[in-house]
Amino acid sequence: MADRITAEQFDPQRLETAEEGTSLWKDAWYRLKKNKLALISAIFILVLGTLCFSAPILPIQPYEAQNLAIRATPPSAEYWLGTDVLGRDLLSRILYGGRISLAVGLCATAVSLFIGVLYGATSGFFGGKLDSVMMRIVDILYSLPFIIFVILLMVLFGRNIYLLFIAIGAVEWLTMARIVRGQVRGLRRQEFIEAAIALGLRRRRIILRHMIPNVLGVVIVYATLTVPSVILLEAFLSFLGFGVQPPMSSWGTLISEGAKSMEEHPWMLVFPALFFSVTLFSLNFLGDGLRDALDVRASKD
Repeated sequence: MADRITAEQFDPQRLETAEEGTSLWKDAWYRLKKNKLALISAIFILVLGTLCFSAPILPIQPYEAQNLAIRATPPSAEYWLGTDVLGRDLLSRILYGGRISLAVGLCATAVSLFIGVLYGATSGFFGGKLDSVMMRIVDILYSLPFIIFVILLMVLFGRNIYLLFIAIGAVEWLTMARIVRGQVRGLRRQEFIEAAIALGLRRRRIILRHMIPNVLGVVIVYATLTVPSVILLEAFLSFLGFGVQPPMSSWGTLISEGAKSMEEHPWMLVFPALFFSVTLFSLNFLGDGLRDALDVRASKD
């Protein structure tokens, strides 16, 4: 028989040196830190977002200030990224344009998440005929050309920047609804959900308190991948002339303006396209890193 530990032999310091358990989020953060590319991308997005949304207090030229005497000038000590054909500081216009592009990406993604998560969770939890009807509605909306739908809303209700947030978000929730529905249908057969139902909890509480929190990992990953697609859609609409209106600008409008004079003034296209491309790459790298970090099947190191 193994010797028993007496009171004199008991060392309380051993409890302090025992390894503490880690939660899913701590473990995910540990794995994310090991992904250098995702971490650098997150830092870049944070720095760029801070600069863009702090543009009004930065020591730069107003985005609408014109200097027709200089017209389009290449990068110099006074104008780091040059000026456009109206003599406006390109750096200022890129930072102010980044505010529009990032705001559209974040707000439209938030709208799509709010609709898609609730819709998909409700459909997956109840199942049956309600699930069939709700998914057929999604299939019908999928068959519609969503770009034409957004353009139609802009034509009917005017070219309002806030309407652009809602219009893009209203057509981007379909994929999120399908993803959440599939995750919830898998959770619906888990023991803790069946126990909650057996205890008589309200279905609304089960969906909000038990279902949705357990699919947050997938939702966060898909949100980081939705933001670049929304920014790209806004840039496409702005390129066609359905986005923000002068003198405001977004990266899409700046790229559109630069493409018209790329042979004579290449910096007008190169710099906005560079900011736009690096941001999209960073968001995608961050999304891939979060997908790997939040994978509960990943082994702990």
